[in-house]
Amino acid sequence: MLSIKRVPTVVSNYQKDEDAPVNGCGRNCLKSCCIQEAKLPLYGFKRGEAKDLSPIACKERPVAFLDSIILGQWEDRMQRGLFRYDVTACETKVIPGEYGFIAQLNEGRHLKKRPTEFRVDKVLQPFDETKFNFTKVGQEEILFQFKSSSDGETQFFPDAPIDVENSPSFVAINVSPIEYGHVLLIPRIFECLPQRIDHANFSLALHMAAEAGNPYFRLGYNSLGAFATINHLHFQAYYLALPFPIEKASTKKIAKLNGGVKVSKLLNYPVRGLVFEGGHALDDLANTVSEACICLQHNNIPYNVLISDCGRRVFLLPQCYAEKQALGEVRAELLDTQVNPAVWEISGHMVLKRKKDFDEASEANARELLAEVSLSKERFEEVNALIFQAITSEKIDVTPQCLEEVDAVSSSTKPAMVPGSHECLVLQ
Repeated sequence: MLSIKRVPTVVSNYQKDEDAPVNGCGRNCLKSCCIQEAKLPLYGFKRGEAKDLSPIACKERPVAFLDSIILGQWEDRMQRGLFRYDVTACETKVIPGEYGFIAQLNEGRHLKKRPTEFRVDKVLQPFDETKFNFTKVGQEEILFQFKSSSDGETQFFPDAPIDVENSPSFVAINVSPIEYGHVLLIPRIFECLPQRIDHANFSLALHMAAEAGNPYFRLGYNSLGAFATINHLHFQAYYLALPFPIEKASTKKIAKLNGGVKVSKLLNYPVRGLVFEGGHALDDLANTVSEACICLQHNNIPYNVLISDCGRRVFLLPQCYAEKQALGEVRAELLDTQVNPAVWEISGHMVLKRKKDFDEASEANARELLAEVSLSKERFEEVNALIFQAITSEKIDVTPQCLEEVDAVSSSTKPAMVPGSHECLVLQ
């Protein structure tokens, strides 16, 4: 990994209130006032390539081209002082215990992170132009454009025009970073999509993870109601040179889909969730997980997603912390920490905002917080039934993982989670 140089912190230009220069609005933003004739680097990935989806392939790959671009561009923005604070000065430690939770003291994120500007009780909400969105950021915060290549080969152009009409996807720095290399993937930015997953944007996120080819680079997604703070479609990603505790958790296979995707449930982890991995191609995995996410969105169930192992493994984690918070069911001691358990915290990277909490961090405290995040066993089984009904359509059939023979799935099949000694998916 590149050496990290600590630099003075300044705010990026879209955060300033100084008098505007002559050109555009003076903030060099992404809106029509400033975007004309602008150019940015462009990375074109080779779509449809037959990728090795085995976990070992991620660990054995040499440094990938995209990985070096992300690190180099992020380091450049750090040296230019575009972040709200110096994340490399944050203390980090591994909490002793069974899970190996990772604690970070990040007081700058607490003081300077943008507040949430929308309701937390609805997973799907329309985009609101009057609220902060990523078209308002400065162009210098954008690292590069990211899209499938036009000729089927990997491409990189250091100075490419911005095709506003076709709404390119951008990779930008997160000005309130959690870790080194913290970036945002913003699909089809000029379409101003709300924070919701669909097949195309989730496939884009998986391809980014695969192209980066670094097991320490993970992408995360927070839905509204699960501590997304901006209702403009985006994924987050950063580097952490340690395994997340959730990645080490044991799992039990529930089903294997005809597309080759294996579905498992987490065992002995404080937050109940599903794990999707494999597939004959990357889009098999993307289609299955996005169908599950769409199901949760339509049923107003907040959730978080962690993309791991270079896009080969995805954790889907429905949660209820904000709901409990609104109902007054979370203990005052937990609320006092002001920790919002989003995808990183749920995965085991606890971003703490007070020195006291960092000094006293323990596995018991982390487990107590995550226990409030998790759905109950009964509710999780209900949600699982909804998810399996969505992903076992006539287009994505399922092979049950149990000892009993089951007839082939038809489009009229109604799946249900049935308790039993085999804990398998039974199609009724």
